[in-house]
Amino acid sequence: MVENKKVRVRITTLNHTYVGDFVIPPMRNRVSDVLNEESRLFVNLTDVVINDKTQADFVSLNKNLIESIQQM
Repeated sequence: MVENKKVRVRITTLNHTYVGDFVIPPMRNRVSDVLNEESRLFVNLTDVVINDKTQADFVSLNKNLIESIQQM
């Protein structure tokens, strides 16, 4: 059985920077494969650091607000 792959990403929006774990499902290989799914409206992150100071267990970001995303 193929498992999800978890990768650390940095997401930048107009006002904030989020660093967190992003899950790539078994049938996808890259972060961009998941982001390009039209049915997916939000990007979910776990174990998140916001603006290098605030921590959160979970953050869900609207894809339309994302300016850039970088795999770390």
